[in-house]
Amino acid sequence: MAAHLTRRQFGIAGLGMAGVLTMGAPSCAAIEPQPAGPTPPLARDPLSHVDPELRAIAARMLENGPPPSYSAESLKSARNFGAAFAPPRLPDIAVLEEFARLPGDAPDVKLFVINAKPGASRPAILHSHGGGYILGKAEWEVGHLQALARDLDCVIVSVEYRLAPETRYQGSIEDNYAGLLWLYQNAEPLGADPARIALLGESAGGGHSALLAITARDRGEVPVAFQTLVYPMLDDRTGSTRMPPPFIGAFGWDAASNRFGWEAFLGQPPGGSGVPVTGVPARIENLTGLPPAFIGVGGIDLFVSENIEYGRRLIEAGVPVELVVVPGAFHGFDRIAADTMIAKRFTNAKVNALRRAFGQAQEI
Repeated sequence: MAAHLTRRQFGIAGLGMAGVLTMGAPSCAAIEPQPAGPTPPLARDPLSHVDPELRAIAARMLENGPPPSYSAESLKSARNFGAAFAPPRLPDIAVLEEFARLPGDAPDVKLFVINAKPGASRPAILHSHGGGYILGKAEWEVGHLQALARDLDCVIVSVEYRLAPETRYQGSIEDNYAGLLWLYQNAEPLGADPARIALLGESAGGGHSALLAITARDRGEVPVAFQTLVYPMLDDRTGSTRMPPPFIGAFGWDAASNRFGWEAFLGQPPGGSGVPVTGVPARIENLTGLPPAFIGVGGIDLFVSENIEYGRRLIEAGVPVELVVVPGAFHGFDRIAADTMIAKRFTNAKVNALRRAFGQAQEI
């Protein structure tokens, strides 16, 4: 697949088939990015920082030219593009569509329930898809999640949360929490063990999973056993008031995309002192009492520094953390280059972290 993708398509494939596009920067006139300083020699050639297994793919991304500029007006067409990358569904793993209710006049939340087996008592995962908070569909993730549910012998519920900017962070947090609460309350008919519920999300879905872990802790209704954060989108200051070296974020998801996604999600320019803390995991001061975590990210992913920092803060808050940083790997590499050894090792580490959380035997 990779050999025929344009740079735009690479971006979409890279965030869990959820529609990662490089979006045009929003109006952020009040934000003054920190200067990056002199460009080191190696930074002038971003390919020099890419792992050899991924270099040919990265080179094709560069050959297709700079990423296109997008705006709020282009979101409608951009959102439809990711459907082409949804993997086929597996015929032997059951998928049901259910709905979780929200209070007031908010619409019900669609849930994709994967591999339910009434009468069993297996672990469960609440999944949130990626897409920069502005793109993607849970529906497109079903094929991937069926394979994971089969491998882990678990039930997975994936949430079709509302996207920004039409719905800000408050609404999508409630959507994901409604899905978690529904899973917990229906554990018995689903064949799930309510004491073994993990959260899983990629990119913006990882950000949602982090916010969901915090929300569940604060509300005290649903015990969460584990949080699996795959290159999570955690900090609005990345790419706005904190600029990484140019080779970090050069592939897959860049600073301009990040500014656009966060402004859409928060309803205001990112990076400033007035940003609502409850919408940004990295701005939450108290991380004590959160469930153990796996955080995995590539070494040249735009999110690498914020992911390492969040892991450090969790550790210092007494939360057990496995932090995996893959040298030379860009955002979404495990999907774009799934057949490479570097991607297989990363995926194996993620799945084994879930196995340990569920009390299952690990695989080498």
